[in-house]
Amino acid sequence: MGEENIRFLTIWIILGNIFGTFSSVPEATTTTVFVTTPPVPTTAEWITDFSDIVSKFSLRTAEIPDDDMCYIVAGRPETIKECEFNAETQSFIVIHGWTVTGMFESWVPKLVSALYEREPTANVIVVDWLTRANQHYPTSAAYTKLVGRDVAKFVTWLQKELQLPWERIHLLGYSLGAHVAGIAGDLTDHKISRITGLDPAGPTFEHADDQSTLSRNDAQFVDVLHTNTRGSPDRSIGIQRPVGHIDIYPNGGTFQPGCDIQNTLLGIALEGIKGLQNMDQLVKCSHERSIHLFIDSLLNTQQQSMAYRCGTKEAFNKGLLVTTSTRSAPPAAPRCTSRPVK
Repeated sequence: MGEENIRFLTIWIILGNIFGTFSSVPEATTTTVFVTTPPVPTTAEWITDFSDIVSKFSLRTAEIPDDDMCYIVAGRPETIKECEFNAETQSFIVIHGWTVTGMFESWVPKLVSALYEREPTANVIVVDWLTRANQHYPTSAAYTKLVGRDVAKFVTWLQKELQLPWERIHLLGYSLGAHVAGIAGDLTDHKISRITGLDPAGPTFEHADDQSTLSRNDAQFVDVLHTNTRGSPDRSIGIQRPVGHIDIYPNGGTFQPGCDIQNTLLGIALEGIKGLQNMDQLVKCSHERSIHLFIDSLLNTQQQSMAYRCGTKEAFNKGLLVTTSTRSAPPAAPRCTSRPVK
């Protein structure tokens, strides 16, 4: 057996284990998950009790986007000054999703850098809920309510402490983090300006109520990118139903170009042992593409990506788009409404 064949055989064995693990996630939703969730708040005082906050909030810098150098702690105003928070500009709060490794994924510093390149004077805060995100998927999914409460408390405290305009607060959540952002927005006593959902997680959320998921009621403007909706409802990695004011489904939203198994396996095989470290890309390639498309929209200001309005998924598949274009449309889509993806 040749060396390349051995590589492929090894990869297929590992691949089977990975897909076996992930495919069991939706089935596990019927398993009893022991997560203590506080009762629904009935008074206004709960949001000022910071003693139960577990999540950490790091103000990252453009110079060191890949490390947590300074934490802002709710209830401790001195940490705002220590971290050199700029109260006169835009604030972005980035929320990661489920993690197998228990560590931040490589996209986090890339998004931080892109946000600073677009808004050099901004504050980019990364939410660290790794200890809760590094659990069996149904457990981490259940924890989104607690993490959402943490974020709601933090944002409300920071806003009141500095009298920040709510219009300058923008939450960005990926996968489970998108639902964390939605829950936080639902709990604040004033609507957050904007929430961006980057392929919100599907399993256990496809049929959940608005209080448990990201929804258009959670902010003044909710925009969502769906990039991995392949499979039956509640079994696809990303949520299938629209949950925002604008829901964009790049390439139809089911899966993304270059993420097919054959191409990914070939790339991993050619890298040898090093390639085994990237096996998770087989599962999350299309899922994570939502982040990289958003990063592109931040950096590629000269040639913005365009979204075209379509009545139904079936109409999209047939190339039948609706209304009249306000800008030049590609030849394959002559009847559409175009909108910059920002």
